[in-house]
Amino acid sequence: MTAPTTLPDGAVVRRVRPADVPGILDCIRALAVYEKEPDAVENTEEMLTETLFGENPQAFAHVVEQGGQIRGIALWFLSYSTWTGRHGIWLDDLYVHQEYRGHGYGTALLKALAGICVDRGYTRLEWTVLDWNEPSIAFYRSIGAAPQDEWTTQRLVGGNLANLAGR
Repeated sequence: MTAPTTLPDGAVVRRVRPADVPGILDCIRALAVYEKEPDAVENTEEMLTETLFGENPQAFAHVVEQGGQIRGIALWFLSYSTWTGRHGIWLDDLYVHQEYRGHGYGTALLKALAGICVDRGYTRLEWTVLDWNEPSIAFYRSIGAAPQDEWTTQRLVGGNLANLAGR
């Protein structure tokens, strides 16, 4: 477990706590609005609590907290490389509220995840970004992230997922 990090402005980057769930869900909803899918979030506080703190959590989160308020989040889970035989981190959501961007919060969240990778011997930290999200793409390039242009994400959802499952 990584130790909390206090940033120059007093904000703290740390692992999620149960009391953070409403603030995390607020960030998830704000991210959906930013990504032009305001009605797509089906997640609830109960579901998120079970996911992050249930009997066998399969997803994890770090937050930037300042003055008792969640300013940003990184929700992630483990991936696995059959080629290296090691885990990695798949970053599902990285979000910092608009009014707190430019304070280094996104970098601090990614630094925390990179630290987990290095400390645990994980071989990669990966995520996707929407093609039109130029500010985020520029930010990711500035920290050394490289696009994997030769890979295209594939997804099965809804009826196609049920059809493949035979249900």
